[in-house]
Amino acid sequence: QVRFVESGGGLVQPGGSLRLSCAASESIFSIYVVGWYRQAPGKVRELVATITSGGAPDYTNSVKGRFTITRDNAENTVYLKMNSLKPEDTAVYYCRTIPGEGWGQGTQVTVSS
Repeated sequence: QVRFVESGGGLVQPGGSLRLSCAASESIFSIYVVGWYRQAPGKVRELVATITSGGAPDYTNSVKGRFTITRDNAENTVYLKMNSLKPEDTAVYYCRTIPGEGWGQGTQVTVSS
């Protein structure tokens, strides 16, 4: 099973930016879809963005125009560039294949002044 390790989270002020990385343990060339999810305390985990093997992205409405998902198959890494961050973006962010099972540790994103 391909394992992913998330990194790049941190504390940022509203309006700021972060870039999250999702590093795979092996080649992701054959993985059709990879997704970024997030979960805030007391909230259900939600799918934020997806990207296909060909680089076609899709986003949930709340992040459209602000987040950009990219995929570097040569580096076995999927990225999530987050701009114009809002307090409601605060959550633990996870990446996983779609379909997939299990979750890693995620990376914490906190947007606060």
